Amino acid sequence: MSGHSKWHSIRHKKAAVDAKRGKIFTKLIKEISVAARLGGGDPDANPRLRAAVQAAKAANMPQDNIKRAIQKGTGELPGQSYEEVTYEGYGPGGVAVFVEALTDNRNRTVAEIRRLFSKHGGSLGEAGSVQWMFERKGYIGVAKDAVEEERLLEIVLEAGAEDLESDGDLFAVYTPFESFDAVRDAVEKAGIPIEESSLIMIPHTEIKVEGKTASQVLGLMEALEDHDDVQHVYSNFDIDREALESFVSS
Repeated sequence: MSGHSKWHSIRHKKAAVDAKRGKIFTKLIKEISVAARLGGGDPDANPRLRAAVQAAKAANMPQDNIKRAIQKGTGELPGQSYEEVTYEGYGPGGVAVFVEALTDNRNRTVAEIRRLFSKHGGSLGEAGSVQWMFERKGYIGVAKDAVEEERLLEIVLEAGAEDLESDGDLFAVYTPFESFDAVRDAVEKAGIPIEESSLIMIPHTEIKVEGKTASQVLGLMEALEDHDDVQHVYSNFDIDREALESFVSS
């Protein structure tokens, strides 16, 4: 899980910049609205909505914004209708890239995503071309200053988690898809605040990239993440920590 964990650290550090630009709010509002439309407006009865609301609160989104996003999703307020789409392709060095997006215009979004792949040395592939290289897992991020590692490990393993890793200033808990809700509920019931939680795609194997190729891969990842319709980007690259730190500071 090292490649995902490393990229997640980068995204976490860049989140403050995104929040200042308001971009992260736009993405979260879309996710909240879609989650509410698909599963109802009660976070306690809708795990996807609960995770989206938690992410919004962690990003300091005002409660009124969250409420309006839910109401737009349930139809209580008028709002844009978004559909879930995924894109698959290859980046520099042959790394696999899997993109999840929410869009109100499929044709526009696919054209823009194809252009980003091409611009950064990659290529957009057919549906199913890389998805088989990934597995859906649960991810729960807990601040290290919120709980001792041994206590958190005991709680999550008992609830069905697979692993706990150090991820910057967070403990990263990984779960099987089917155990995600149970593990998250156990952490919440223990009174431990969750910084973020979501279902993610973890690669089965990773490809090591270095030098110019590493920079190109990170450039593609950042460009895709920065697109307004893109919610999540996953890849099977593995890059040295030093290269990542240099990318963040550049």
